[in-house]
Amino acid sequence: MPATSANLGPGFDSLGLALALYDDVVVRVMDEPGLHIDVAGMGAASVPRNARNLVVKSMKATFRVLGGAPSGLEVVCANRIPHGRGLGSSAAAIVAGVIAARGLVVNGAERMDDDAALEFAASLEGHPDNVAACLRGGLTIAWTDERGAHAVGAPVSPAIAPVAFVPGSTSSTKAARKLLPETIGHADAARNAGRAALLVEALRSRPDALMAATEDSLHQPFRAESMPRSWALLNELREAGIAAVISGAGPTVLALTPSDERPRAIEFERRGWSAMPLDIDTGGAQVLAL
Repeated sequence: MPATSANLGPGFDSLGLALALYDDVVVRVMDEPGLHIDVAGMGAASVPRNARNLVVKSMKATFRVLGGAPSGLEVVCANRIPHGRGLGSSAAAIVAGVIAARGLVVNGAERMDDDAALEFAASLEGHPDNVAACLRGGLTIAWTDERGAHAVGAPVSPAIAPVAFVPGSTSSTKAARKLLPETIGHADAARNAGRAALLVEALRSRPDALMAATEDSLHQPFRAESMPRSWALLNELREAGIAAVISGAGPTVLALTPSDERPRAIEFERRGWSAMPLDIDTGGAQVLAL
C-alpha cells in the first residue's frame, strides 16, 4: 500500500498523490479460530494487536458487506509509512483491510469492484482523497455525491520528484480539522478553485507553474499555529522558489520539485526532520496471492 499526500495545497479533500513508500500486509486464514497480529516497523510499539487494529477493523467491515468471514486470521504488517505525519498511514491500513478481505471472499472482486472498494474505503476513512490515491496510484481527483465517493486519475510528469520533510512530531487529522472555519470568503474560494485547477496542469506538464499552483487559502493558514515548525519550513522552501505544501493534515511538508531541483530541496533538511526523496507511485494498492 503506497503512502499518499492529500490536498497538495489548494486541493483540500480532493487531490491525492501516491508516493513510493509502502506498507506491506500479509493475511492468512488459520485453521483454528482466533486472531493473531504481528506488526513491525512504523508504529509497532503503539499499533493495537487486537480487533481494534485498523487493518483488522477494515477487514471485518468488508466481511460484513461481502460475507465469508473466516473464523481464524493471521495478519502480519510491515509498516514503512510514518504514523500521524500526514502521509496516509490510516488510508493505507484501511485500503489494505478492504482489498485483503475482498481477496479472501469467493468472487469478492466481482461483488466489490474497484469503484465500490473506493466508495467503501472512503466511507471508513471519512474522506476520499488519500484512499483514492492509495488504491489507484499516481495523482487522483476525488469527490463525493449522493451515491458516495468517486475518483479519476490524472497524469503526472516524470520530471516531478517529490521530497517529504518528515518531523519527529505527530499531529491528529481530527484535531487539525477542528481548526478550520465553518465558512470562508468568496474571493478565497475562487482563488483556491483556480489554483487547484492549475495544479493538475502544473503536475502534468507545467512544473514552472507549481509555485503559483500550490498556493492555498482554504486550510493551511488556519492550521499554521498548530504546527509552527512545519509552517516555518514551508515558508522557507517557498521563499527559495521551491513549491512546498503541508502534506495532508501535517506536520510533514512536501516539496514538489522538478527532478533537477531535488538535490537543492534536500539541502533544507534540518535537525529533527528527515528529508525523504520519494518517487511517485503509479501502481496503487497491489494484491498478490501467496
